[in-house]
Amino acid sequence: MATQDELKKQVGYKAVDDYVTSGMVIGLGTGSTAYFAVERVGEKLKNGELKDIIAIPTSIRTKEQAESLGIPLTTLDTHSKLDVAIDGADSVDPALNLVKGGGGALFREKIVEMSADKFVVIVDESKMCTGLGPHFPLPIEVLPFCVEHTMRCLEALPAMQGAKAVLRRGSSENNKEDGTEIAISDNNCYLVDMHFTEDIKDPVALADQIIKTVGVVEHGLFTEMTTAVIIAGKDGITEKLA
Repeated sequence: MATQDELKKQVGYKAVDDYVTSGMVIGLGTGSTAYFAVERVGEKLKNGELKDIIAIPTSIRTKEQAESLGIPLTTLDTHSKLDVAIDGADSVDPALNLVKGGGGALFREKIVEMSADKFVVIVDESKMCTGLGPHFPLPIEVLPFCVEHTMRCLEALPAMQGAKAVLRRGSSENNKEDGTEIAISDNNCYLVDMHFTEDIKDPVALADQIIKTVGVVEHGLFTEMTTAVIIAGKDGITEKLA
């Protein structure tokens, strides 16, 4: 049976093979699954299967990986329209709404992926769920100023359903408390993880309420954005289209 890393590699490679062609501007995601998509782009550029690719990374660590593989990079400042973005997700619901940001890169992921004509999500089957919320805490990037006030405002939102706000500490790249210092994002902001005890009833309404909260930079609800989800499981690879 394939290991979780082998499953991640399968979907990362398939997304690049199926959706990336020469001459494209592409968005490179962040995280343990997206890592393999970036690896595949570098491999296909090196062997000549892909040419004239320009990529926009969604985090500092993805930028460093892409540079090490010789992938030409740019930014949204010069290329506001992308052909495709490929990234992982922490949770995927039946409507293909996502929770992302476990790795702390949610703002950069969202601004890049909203600029892409196609957004392809790559996951192993453990990321599929019946409802967002309890499956994986919802990350929210917030300004450091008055963070405790912002956390109380978030907890009080009607669509938040009583979720508990936890300030991320230690590494910004996971939501485990692996240190005492407050985690800092690539944008020098804080990260708050919302812990739910029941499925989010209306992800679109919650997303709207969160982004209207003063102090919030961005949130990890990616609603009505997905083009396709490529899923690796024990029975092989499947694909769901929006």
